[in-house]
Amino acid sequence: MRREGFTLIEVLIALAIVSAVIAALYSTFFLSHRAIEAIDDSLVRIQESRNVMDVLKREAESTFYERGKTYALFKLEDKDFYGKQASRLTFTSFSALLPGLSKITYSVDEDNGKMILKKKIISAYARSDRAKDVELIEDIEAFSIEAKYNGRWVKTWDSELTNSMPEEIRITVKIMKRDKEGKSGTPFTITENMRTRIGKAI
Repeated sequence: MRREGFTLIEVLIALAIVSAVIAALYSTFFLSHRAIEAIDDSLVRIQESRNVMDVLKREAESTFYERGKTYALFKLEDKDFYGKQASRLTFTSFSALLPGLSKITYSVDEDNGKMILKKKIISAYARSDRAKDVELIEDIEAFSIEAKYNGRWVKTWDSELTNSMPEEIRITVKIMKRDKEGKSGTPFTITENMRTRIGKAI
């Protein structure tokens, strides 16, 4: 009795088909994994940016300024790196990180072509300014702060010159979301408007 079997050619064809299917599945899995990683990275960056904005909003709303007090200030400077907005804000406020009145600075530094949002906080009564910068958000596209004065938004303010606080403050942070390839994709912008609360009726 003769048994039917597979020829060598049939076996080789079957192996080739299985290999092609495995390669296609691996490629699909790899692309899906990279897409998920890119989405996760974007979500983390967005969440980090929102957290930073929440803290900045609370501190800015608690800005303390009083005419004649040299340690109390609100100073907004207009800067940019390669055409990208990079405002610098220094103000005195009450923070959970230090007891009493604090001098807080939010600024942007450039490192290897990337913009990094940093924060510095020291006591408002300190005679030196040796506090270290803490990195908050890496590789941002823009950090813009504007102050409202007589119904117009301006990009600079100095309480030593104006002897006053702005009516309203608008802060914008722009980051880039990652695409499926893990590269920079569409911009994502977070904007917060706030008014100072210290010394005003609630």
